[in-house]
Amino acid sequence: MPEDDPAVETVIDRELALLTPEVRRSPERAGALLHPGFHEFGASGRHWDRAAIIASLAESTDIESPPITTSRMRGVQLAPDLVHLTFDTEYDGRRAHRSSLWRRTENGWLLYFHQATPFSEQAR
Repeated sequence: MPEDDPAVETVIDRELALLTPEVRRSPERAGALLHPGFHEFGASGRHWDRAAIIASLAESTDIESPPITTSRMRGVQLAPDLVHLTFDTEYDGRRAHRSSLWRRTENGWLLYFHQATPFSEQAR
């Protein structure tokens, strides 16, 4: 990631915010970061749309939850209105490779697509 790419830096900040319990528990705050056409292929293999992921995050996130840790986060601006992030997460002993596409809209950068693929340390 070029260190001076403001689009990538903004998107990283927004992605990290989405991983916090405070944002995940709030349908308003999580929804403000998700594109109307958002969809996700989760680590479970389930396909999520925007409404389903907002509801699930609000119901399943405990404010006292341990943090989701990230590593190897990198980003590249693919077009003036599109940034691709890749990174790894670990939460409660589960690891996943992650890929996010963020689109610039009139409301700022919004997460359009996300995919998580579980992995073990041996498969890294």
